[in-house]
Amino acid sequence: MVLIADGGSTKCDWILLNKSGDVIDKTRTAGLNPTVVPQAGMVQKIEENETLQAIFKKAETVDFYGAGCGTKTPRLLLQEVLEKLFVNAKVTVKEDLAAAVYAATTNPGIVAILGTGSNCCYFDGHEIHTEAPALGYALMDDASGNYYGKQLLRDYYYKKMPPKVASEFEEKYDLDPDTVKVNLYKKPNPTAYLGSFSEFLFLCKHDEAYFNTLIKTGVALFIKNQVLIYKEAQQVPIHFVGSIAFFTKKLISDCLKEHGLQPGNFVKRPIDGLIAYYKKEKL
Repeated sequence: MVLIADGGSTKCDWILLNKSGDVIDKTRTAGLNPTVVPQAGMVQKIEENETLQAIFKKAETVDFYGAGCGTKTPRLLLQEVLEKLFVNAKVTVKEDLAAAVYAATTNPGIVAILGTGSNCCYFDGHEIHTEAPALGYALMDDASGNYYGKQLLRDYYYKKMPPKVASEFEEKYDLDPDTVKVNLYKKPNPTAYLGSFSEFLFLCKHDEAYFNTLIKTGVALFIKNQVLIYKEAQQVPIHFVGSIAFFTKKLISDCLKEHGLQPGNFVKRPIDGLIAYYKKEKL
């Protein structure tokens, strides 16, 4: 049995395949980003899932594609956790960009992730090339869920949010400053906490212009900092993977066209593309 996982900072999708590539089972856990979730926390999140418990000894291959796995140290931390739990499996851990590429295209293109975090790479049709490391929500992650969560909180506290929007924001979230600080600076996984506010972009029905400006500002930063860093960007499609990208497709496409760039595929859940890829290429 082959277990594949697409792990973000907020959630992680797991799919169990047989040797023919048919889906045997699927499940979801909380996010397992090893840069923000300690090893004990990762173990707990996996052990609590009954579907995964049942295959700790049965899985033969575990391929994990995850946020925070782009550098060696966190990647090895997560691999160690998986090897201890899935005792008979060959475990491979790769960054989430690999899953994004497999889900979005088989041809040369720029592939971007806009989910709880953000990232970007160039795929030449065979290999993935990255020009900048993914350094997370504190330094990077333009146009991601945690980026927009941060901007919404800043606008609210700095009184830049339109009054009707601010009123609805107050009703939906606990905005006590002590609560916010504890979640940001004391509790694990602050990137997921910030990302939880981003759904407000799509739920609030007041002042569409405010939200469009907010979204386009983030996308413009992402294009400038993470897409145009690739010289190939002017010649190939720009594909996007992730929930933020999927729900802001039109605004992203407009921003790309303003820069003379070609929009490509928009994929909400890379795990669906991974299933097709494994069935065709890996099994």
